[in-house]
Order: sequence, then C-alpha cells, then structure tokens
Amino acid sequence: MARILIIDDDVQVRKLLQSLLVRAGYEVAVAADGKEGLEAYRQTPADLIITDLIMPEKEGIEMILELHQEFSGLKIIAISGGARIAPENYLRMAETLGACRTFSKPVDRNALLTAVAELLAEP
Repeated sequence: MARILIIDDDVQVRKLLQSLLVRAGYEVAVAADGKEGLEAYRQTPADLIITDLIMPEKEGIEMILELHQEFSGLKIIAISGGARIAPENYLRMAETLGACRTFSKPVDRNALLTAVAELLAEP
C-alpha cells in the first residue's frame, strides 16, 4: 500500500484530502506545516507528498527545496489557494523547484486522484 504524506496548515483541507485518499486505498500521514512535514518525512518516508505552499513555520516552496536536496527523485504534488499573489505564480515556482504536479484550491478530487495514481505508477 502506497504511503502519502499530506502537509497543509488548514485542518479542513488536511481532513478532506486524508479522507479522500484513505477511501482510495492509500495509507495517509498528515502534518500541519512545512517544518512538521519535513520531520515526518525524515522519520517515515512516504511514496508521495501533497503539500500546500503557503504555511506558517516553513512554507511549501522552502520545504520542496530542502526535500529535493536531501532526497532526489521525490514525488511531490503542490497545492495552493494563493495569498498576496495569484496561486498560479506559486504553483509555477513549485514546478520549477521540483513539484511533479500542481493544483489550485479548491482541488478537483478526481484530477487529484488521477495524478496520485499516475505518479505512484511511475518508476
């Protein structure tokens, strides 16, 4: 069973994504921010990370950089609702830094499940 780590500071988003992915048959762990997410991944690596980009403690962009420096080939999906600038700008930056796929919030559930399945099927 594939293990997915969800990192988002919004508890409702975390619960929604966790429920969706558990129902789809994945093992899911959650973290409330980038700092907690890095620690969780280092303790128990996941097959895929789904991370928000705008979070307290450590933002998703910074976390993606650190993870790719430590763990090459890591599969990451970045999600963002934006903040001071449009979410598309954050998402493009995340892709440039190594996110495999990106989604604006609210995330289309079917598109996310398809992306998860595709990324986990890749060698």
